[in-house]
Amino acid sequence: MTAYNMPGFRIRGTVVASYAAFSKQVGLYLLAPAIAAHAEEIAEAGLKASKTGVTFSPRKPIPDDLVMRLARASRKHVDG
Repeated sequence: MTAYNMPGFRIRGTVVASYAAFSKQVGLYLLAPAIAAHAEEIAEAGLKASKTGVTFSPRKPIPDDLVMRLARASRKHVDG
C-alpha cells in the first residue's frame, strides 16, 4: 500500500510502517508508541528519531534486529 507517497504496511486500516528515501537520508516511519518504547535503543544506535520516524544514512542503516523490534511494537498497537 502507499500512504503519503511512501510504500508501507497496513493492518486493519492502520499504517504500521512505511519508509522513504531522500537524497541524503532514509526514513522508517512507525506508530508513535513504537518509537517511544525504543527511544533509548534508537539513540544508542546513533540514529535520529522524531515522534513517528527514525532517519538514517544508507551508509549506517538501522540494525536489522532493531527494525524487527520497532515493527513488532508498531503492530502491537494495532493488535491491542
